[in-house]
Amino acid sequence: MFGSLGLARFGYTMILPAMQSNLGLNNTQTGGIATANLIGYLILSVFGGALAARYGPRIVISAGLAIAGIAMIMTGLSNSFVSVSFWRAITGIGSGASNVPAIGLLAAWFAQHRRGFASGIGVTGSSLALIVLGISVPYILKISGSDGWRICWFIYGSFTVLLSLLAITVLRNSPSELGILPAGVTENTITEITGGRKLNWSKVYKSVRVWHLGIIYIAFGFSYIIYITFFSKYLISEVNFTQEAAGRLFMIMGWFSLFCGLIWGSFSDKFGRKAALIIVYLIQAASFSLFALLPTYTGAIISSFLFGISAWSIPAIMAATCGDILGPRLAPAGLGFITLFFGIGQAAGPGIAGMIADALHSFSPALLLASLVATAGAIGSFMLKKHDGNM
Repeated sequence: MFGSLGLARFGYTMILPAMQSNLGLNNTQTGGIATANLIGYLILSVFGGALAARYGPRIVISAGLAIAGIAMIMTGLSNSFVSVSFWRAITGIGSGASNVPAIGLLAAWFAQHRRGFASGIGVTGSSLALIVLGISVPYILKISGSDGWRICWFIYGSFTVLLSLLAITVLRNSPSELGILPAGVTENTITEITGGRKLNWSKVYKSVRVWHLGIIYIAFGFSYIIYITFFSKYLISEVNFTQEAAGRLFMIMGWFSLFCGLIWGSFSDKFGRKAALIIVYLIQAASFSLFALLPTYTGAIISSFLFGISAWSIPAIMAATCGDILGPRLAPAGLGFITLFFGIGQAAGPGIAGMIADALHSFSPALLLASLVATAGAIGSFMLKKHDGNM
């Protein structure tokens, strides 16, 4: 998660202002670059989950990280909008191939009543990346001059390639490979996870509940990506932050978000996935609207706090819910399928936000649109029908 999302995707947020200035890009183009990355993610997210269900997450995750890392290095060598867009799209392909199987893998290692908690721990990788990026990007840019943004991509891409080697070395597809049981699973239920029966793919694609989850997931993809992509750009251009101050706030947001997935995943284990989704969507809607309506240091702090305490909780809850509905063997495929919807919203967000910003000379209207869409996500979550004790 640290490599596939944290560095590969959120690195763009911090590097964007310097990269945009050096290459002479407008907001529509920077939004288009982000969209290219997210289209790549969208393409592989569905297949990544399905491939992991068939061939095992270990190989798919490792290959995805390697692709993402190499593409990040190539981004640093690019000199045009077209070239950057291409390599960001390839980075997205690597991210989609590694991220979805990584979070889906947890369903094989934990019983149902612990999946929310476990998924919450997994997504902290993104939070750690925000902290690292917030500290390191301003420093690298300061000491490296106009080509500092390239150095950033070289460093983060190389580290992601190293993570791919770590993944192939230490990951295992199931606890049975180590001769142990998943946490919270007893002997009489272990066959659900390791049994060799044929996978019933139609259970994924014909489930009304899975489709409903996917539709709700669109709202998160569209809304959060507008906020996170243009976070630094908005602070620097409209709230008069320096690059260093924007980096510090990005780092602070990372600290705020460090335990969000764990907290809300555990909350969903105890009080239900539906209740957790509603609350988190409303918190994020408040964060986005406050960012737009109160463009001051205080407003930015409160907004980043609200987003931080809820940031990655929705993917964690979605992963746990897929495990609840489909069982552990099909959970990666189910998560991959609903990530298709997430990816559609995510791919649309930056491009639309960039065009709005160029047309209206402010990111505030786009942020308000993100808040409205997040509110729609809360309404959609309220309409979820009960599946079992965790819904």
